Amino acid sequence: MSKIIGIDLGTTNSCVAVMEGGEPTVIVNAEGNRTTPSVVAFSKNGERLVGQVAKRQAVANPDRTVISIKREMGT
Repeated sequence: MSKIIGIDLGTTNSCVAVMEGGEPTVIVNAEGNRTTPSVVAFSKNGERLVGQVAKRQAVANPDRTVISIKREMGT
């Protein structure tokens, strides 16, 4: 049987859960948090950065950082 996965793509933070035993279980990120900042960045060497790591480097790398993209979706 397939797994059911739910994604809450928020403007500020996102969250992912999976159904286990009929109950949703939120998946924690690499930093142990239940939500992840909705930020993606690309370093100069092409590395993809997601969440808090991407948010931390946003000031130093604004041209290669995507923040608040949800506001632009569907327009």
